[in-house]
Amino acid sequence: MSTQPGVDRTTELTPPTGFGAKVRQVGPGLLAAATGVGAGDLVATMVAGARFGTVLLWAAILGTVLKLALGEGVGRWHLASGTTLLDGWRRLGRWATVFFGVYIVVWGFVYGATAMSAVGLPLNALFGGLSVRYWAMIAGVVGLVLVWTQRYAFFEKFMTVLVLIKFCTVVAVAVLVAPDLGNLASGLVPRLPEGSTIYVLGLIGGVGGTITMAAYGYWMFAKGWRGTGWLSMMRLDNAVGYVMTGIFVIAMLVVGSTLLFGQNLTESDSGLLTLGAALDDRYGAWARILFLVGFLAVTSTSLLGVWNGVSFMFADWTRAIRLPHGTAAETGTTIERFASGETERSLPFRGYLLWLTLPPMALLFIDKPFGLTLVYGVLGSVFMPFLAITLMLLLNSKRVSGKGRSGWLSNLFLGAASVLFLALLVTDVVNRF
Repeated sequence: MSTQPGVDRTTELTPPTGFGAKVRQVGPGLLAAATGVGAGDLVATMVAGARFGTVLLWAAILGTVLKLALGEGVGRWHLASGTTLLDGWRRLGRWATVFFGVYIVVWGFVYGATAMSAVGLPLNALFGGLSVRYWAMIAGVVGLVLVWTQRYAFFEKFMTVLVLIKFCTVVAVAVLVAPDLGNLASGLVPRLPEGSTIYVLGLIGGVGGTITMAAYGYWMFAKGWRGTGWLSMMRLDNAVGYVMTGIFVIAMLVVGSTLLFGQNLTESDSGLLTLGAALDDRYGAWARILFLVGFLAVTSTSLLGVWNGVSFMFADWTRAIRLPHGTAAETGTTIERFASGETERSLPFRGYLLWLTLPPMALLFIDKPFGLTLVYGVLGSVFMPFLAITLMLLLNSKRVSGKGRSGWLSNLFLGAASVLFLALLVTDVVNRF
């Protein structure tokens, strides 16, 4: 591997061998899952529970399983190829990198408003004083400053604390409402009630992230993981993140179905206040505050994770789009840029940070943060067939070493994800038009 002046080579770590040592290394997968389970998942799951009860539990679990397989594929590509996902897409041809470039710009504008709105909702409910839109703007600027000034090591520790807060609070609320276990079990049987397609898209397409899944490899490189020796560590890391994701999403579905069943939350931005009021009436003000703190931790991790992870991807895209397409991927110095913090200081990284924060503020005046969040969930589903199909192409080719290529189980899940996400996307388009 080539070296680069000024790069700190101490980031190249030795893979841990014992289970305890591996657990202590868990981090990037937790970040990937935490980033994905945020604005889209929390609101869409709560709304789905309010409208359909626990009937769509199967969709939440299926989404978790498929994202576990996709996350493993993303991590395996980075470790086995020694390159980024953008380098892989570049080798597939210019169509892949051009598609992603257009997508990441459009997605960033929509998601910027969605993420800020979602953080603004619990801030407004907890502290009042300002409207949701102004709390949202404050949240966006705070996220911009944190990601602009801090490096990965601090970022991971800060996000881990928020993950623990959000997981414990939301699961505690779900236990508190004491769901009907029989109804919960019946939700494991796949069903599509009338009018549920958009919610299934939100649950399957949004559980555990969309474009944010592709940021996983960049966080591994930033942490110093590289080479096939880290494959087993990556799989444990990825599994921990998505097991927590599954438990979290089930908890939110339980809360929505138990306390808000029959209410149409998609037509108003007051769903959060409605849930808080229901908790207050039934258990007291402490339960309302507990949920709002969890809601704030959820949406904050989603915002911060995107501000950091997707900015990594955009910075890498500006590099990859300028290189010859269809040729062998670049290695060595590219990885070191992530490990050294050079990418986080680059103009493309910080430019995309500004793009996520400032232009989307215009959308905040629409005054429908719940609606924006659901739109994000559907928009994100467009990316999932692209990710699943390109991973299958890359991981079954000579672009990775034999140890990193897909086996039958990985191909089964990636193939199922490709078919399912394409079918859900087509169904949604037909229903809309």
